Amino acid sequence: MICMLLVAGHGTILETQIKSDVTGLYAHLTGVPKALLPGVGGKKILDFWWETVNTRQLFSEVYLVTNADKYKHYERWATANDFPVENVVNDGSTTLDDRLGAVADLELAIRSRQLQDDIMVIAGDMLCADQNFDIAQVIRFFRSKPGELAIYYELESGEKSYTRGIVEVCPNTHRVMRFFEKPQEGVTASRLASVVFYCLRKESLLYISEFLIQHPDVNDRTFGKFWEWLINEEKIPVYGMKLPTGFQLIGQVGLSDYTKWLAHYSSKQQLSPSKPITCRSFARVGLMGNPSDGFNGKTIAMSIANFWAEVTLMESQTLVLLPHPLNDPTEFGSLQDLFRISRKEGYLGGLRLLQATCKKFYQFCSEQGIALSKQNFTLKYDTNIPRAIVSATLKCLMKFYNITDNDLPKPIRANFILNVETDELFITAGLQDRVVQVYEGLVYMDFNKQLIDERGYGEYVPLDMSDLPLFWLAYLGNPSDSGRIHSNVRQRWLNGESTVVEAMKSFAELTDQARAAFQCKDWPRLAQLMDENFELRRSVYSDDCLGPGSLKMVQLARQFGSAVKLPGSGGAVVGLCMDTERLVEMKRAFQEAGCVFCFIVPYDPSVQGQN
Repeated sequence: MICMLLVAGHGTILETQIKSDVTGLYAHLTGVPKALLPGVGGKKILDFWWETVNTRQLFSEVYLVTNADKYKHYERWATANDFPVENVVNDGSTTLDDRLGAVADLELAIRSRQLQDDIMVIAGDMLCADQNFDIAQVIRFFRSKPGELAIYYELESGEKSYTRGIVEVCPNTHRVMRFFEKPQEGVTASRLASVVFYCLRKESLLYISEFLIQHPDVNDRTFGKFWEWLINEEKIPVYGMKLPTGFQLIGQVGLSDYTKWLAHYSSKQQLSPSKPITCRSFARVGLMGNPSDGFNGKTIAMSIANFWAEVTLMESQTLVLLPHPLNDPTEFGSLQDLFRISRKEGYLGGLRLLQATCKKFYQFCSEQGIALSKQNFTLKYDTNIPRAIVSATLKCLMKFYNITDNDLPKPIRANFILNVETDELFITAGLQDRVVQVYEGLVYMDFNKQLIDERGYGEYVPLDMSDLPLFWLAYLGNPSDSGRIHSNVRQRWLNGESTVVEAMKSFAELTDQARAAFQCKDWPRLAQLMDENFELRRSVYSDDCLGPGSLKMVQLARQFGSAVKLPGSGGAVVGLCMDTERLVEMKRAFQEAGCVFCFIVPYDPSVQGQN
């Protein structure tokens, strides 16, 4: 592959304003070409791009296209920076009036050097907020697609779409469906801005000559016009890849804009290495409908602050996953100590969850056309419920790499977390838990088969959490696992057994009734529905499957008049006691029975500082 750095523009506005600046602050920059002006961190803009592409493993040759007016500057720069001087192409123009245009400059270099290879095109006078992005990832994504590649980024809040080339990108195929060169307000809702950073296949280079023939006016020979023509008119497949960073061409900006963007991007860099990023994810209790989430049913669940996983990410020279002293023990008091810990807790701690999340995150971004920066980090975690580690790790990675909700929407995020556990680590898990970890709070979920088949996820609706009643939770010291609890019910459901099929429909109906009870704050009705949920579950799953410990806790709760059901797969019960005077007595009874009892603290994401 060949890389082409374009620096042939005539930046008359910026150059004139630097020359006429009366403060004297920029006198040393008089006559300096745009690409050789200071960039982020004080480094020359072109120095950054040359360091980025100067690798023989990726590019067979790198060319620099400039104009006659600034040719001597770039010749000196090439000599000083070990850039092959013979690869500096002079387009012969000396003023803005006799310029060739960016597309014609590219065509000149291709024709004069008789190039016949894939080409990456980059504006060498483009500020880039992220100085560490992985250009190899860009090339790999380009190679995976049957078309050209256009890099884009998401506009910041202060940037106007009418100053950029805007792309509309299909979220599934990543194909650029439409290109708008500096569109007027209201033409498109997209905030995805294309920059002069493209990859062209060698078989598509002929389109450049064809475009120039059809567009003789130099004002039309911009890359924005070229892509508008290629995508909208010629219908040539062009794919988009997002870089989670900002770009700013300084080609036709003035001194104030140049200094503003330079300060803005430099301040971002100074924040990195950033402060440690710490994120929490919370456990959930299923309040209604479970276990129908695994059977295209409906559920209501709530995240609770009692149990959590906390992950901290710190930028570092190498990527490090730190073991937890309790969950990933490497030292033991004795061989007997190792035996007892291993017998109770097994061999699988939290490190595998960190590692699998990082692996799937990189894979997801690569497949979705999101180029990540080449920043390393250290991850550590603390938890009292290990299964929330994946969600908390993903939150940290998204913040660190500036991945937005548009890049990884909440419904897809829930699927991602589930896939880490089931596909990567072969852990038995359900989607309900992951949806609540992502949305947080009190969530109504409809896992309708048609919805999931059509778009890959169900309908997830956050519910009002104000004035909730006091729920309680009790659990055994050694709860059962999901695989045993679900038993053979799934196979019976797949076989179409009417008892199971109808039961799952009934779970969904109970959930809809519970949603209405939450909305009306009809807590006695909710308590009644919770009891019905348990009895329905018991009718489908055998008592052996539910487990004697769970049944014992249900019986104990009912002695005190409390509604009760299983909040998840087993080994725990959740309840709602309308007789608050008996709660303390019930708590003591559970403790005396050898159970752990606690009052639930709902986690409401709308309440600031609840962490």
